[in-house]
Amino acid sequence: MEDSYQTLAEPAFGDFRDRASKFLAYAYPVYTEEAWQAAIAEVKKLHPKARHFCYAYRLGLDNQQFRANDDGEPSGTAGRPILGQIDSFSLTNVIVIVVRYFGGTKLGTSGLINAYRQATIEAFEAATIIQKTVEDVFRINFEYAIMSEVMNAVKQQNLNVLTQVFETEAYLEFAIRQSEKEDCLTQLRANIAKVRIAELPKLERIEGLEIKYLYTR
Repeated sequence: MEDSYQTLAEPAFGDFRDRASKFLAYAYPVYTEEAWQAAIAEVKKLHPKARHFCYAYRLGLDNQQFRANDDGEPSGTAGRPILGQIDSFSLTNVIVIVVRYFGGTKLGTSGLINAYRQATIEAFEAATIIQKTVEDVFRINFEYAIMSEVMNAVKQQNLNVLTQVFETEAYLEFAIRQSEKEDCLTQLRANIAKVRIAELPKLERIEGLEIKYLYTR
C-alpha cells in the first residue's frame, strides 16, 4: 500500500448541458459509508424535483471499495462514466453525484455516457485536488480522572487532533500517519500511564482509557 493518495480538498460543482438537458455534478471528499450517504442526502435536498441522482464513489487504497449507480438511467450510462473519471483523475475517498433534469430530447446511450462523463470532468476541473498522506483515525475515550495525563501525552506527541468532546463522556479523535501508528500508539499509552515503553507490556490495560480505530483516510 502506498503512503499517499489524491483526493479533493473540499466539495466541488460541475455543470454540463446537452440539448436542454442539465447534468449537475456534485463532488465530495468522503472517507466512510456514512459520509457518502450523507452527501447523497444533501444533494437530494437541494433538488427535490429531480428524478435521477446517479453517482459513483471510490474509497480506500485497495481498489476494492467502490460503487457505480445508474439510478434509473440505462445500465452503464451514468455510474460507470462517473467512476471512470474518478479513476482517470487518480482520485480516491471521493463521491460524485450527478443530478439530471430532462430537457425534452432523448440523448441516446452515447449521449448519456458523454454527459455524465463531462459533468464529472467539469466538477473535477473546478475542484482543488490535493495529495494526502495515508492516515489512520483513532478515538481515545477517557475518564475525567486521567484527563490531565491524556492531554499532556497528546501535546507531547503533537498529535493531529480532529475532534474534542468534553461532555458526559470525554474523547478525542486524532489522525496518525499509517506507517508510524504502532510506534505512536505505544508511546502514547506509555506517556499516559507514565511508564517506560519497556514496562508497558506489564499493563493489561490503563484504567479509564480506551483507544479505538475508526477509519483510514
